[in-house]
Amino acid sequence: MSTTITTTQTPSTILFAADDARWAAVCARDAAAEGQFWFAVTTTGVYCRPTCRSRPPRRQNVRFFDTPAAAEAAGFRPCKRCQPHQPQPAMIVEHAAAVEQACALIRDSDGTPTLATLAAAVGMSPYHLQRVFKAHTGVSPKQYAMTVRRHRAADALQTASTVTKAIYDAGYSNSGHFYAESADAIGMTPGKYRRGAADETIRFGVAACYLGWVLAAATMRGLCSIELGDDPVVLEAELRTRFPNAEIVRDPGFDDWMQQIVAFLGAPQRGLSLPLDIQGTAFQRRVWATLREIPAGETLSYSEVAERIGEPEAVRAVAGACAANKLAVAIPCHRVVRKDGDLSGYRWGVERKRQLLAHERKGATDFAKLPSESG
Repeated sequence: MSTTITTTQTPSTILFAADDARWAAVCARDAAAEGQFWFAVTTTGVYCRPTCRSRPPRRQNVRFFDTPAAAEAAGFRPCKRCQPHQPQPAMIVEHAAAVEQACALIRDSDGTPTLATLAAAVGMSPYHLQRVFKAHTGVSPKQYAMTVRRHRAADALQTASTVTKAIYDAGYSNSGHFYAESADAIGMTPGKYRRGAADETIRFGVAACYLGWVLAAATMRGLCSIELGDDPVVLEAELRTRFPNAEIVRDPGFDDWMQQIVAFLGAPQRGLSLPLDIQGTAFQRRVWATLREIPAGETLSYSEVAERIGEPEAVRAVAGACAANKLAVAIPCHRVVRKDGDLSGYRWGVERKRQLLAHERKGATDFAKLPSESG
């Protein structure tokens, strides 16, 4: 009889709740995912732990399960290499537990605990905790604490009596720190965010393209959204949900921008000259800047992107930044693939990612054949 493993709800369980996050963890063989889910390969009938060293499967052949018992009930047998029905290796369990404890201490603290305080609490040296924490989460304890603090402030802005109260309740020592971060983190001032983007005018347009439908929207600073989908009504509803109190205007004067965007989708190697209102954390912006350097028709792996930004162990965090991108093709997260070249998750569907890459590779070849202007 096989040994089954039970799981409890932990911060990592939440991190790996979505299939895209689980797939990114499988691609990265992320140790933080151990014990949070298991995956099965329909073509082999085998299920594995996320860190299995076997040859990576294709995404379309993968199913995810919360327990080994669920995988076996669905007719899959345990992998002989990673033995997913057996308890996790002791060191992985120990490291994962230490990281979970450190994350909980950060979330439960009014301020930001120092690395030394966290290390003492989990029984590790500061250097060891820093290395293990980053390997498991893709960010340092300090970066994790900054993200927690920003999320607290964003939540508090919806309910607090004043913006100042929300900022201090979130753990900021002074309001200046949050105001300095707010434009990049939430894309607008704290007061405006608190009012659901009230007083913000967002122009948008919708057009058909070879990928289905594209919706583009812009604030006064530039494009804040380029979304792909099958239904223009759904795309507009999602935009209104994202900015519930903004004045959302379908502006005929936006048609010129839409024409440029559709043309850009058709020939991305020619570039897009429209301004972008890029909203994200400092880490996300570093990833997105690197993605914009990948030429049309070419790809990088998640690990190669992590290396380019100087964070070689932050593979899962890179995958998370790709998933958070809301500017399709303008920030080309579709050009990031697995190490073996296979496609992984994509915000707008893996099939669209496949179409984009095939179209870009053909376009890059055709573009290279064109005579130069000097010729």
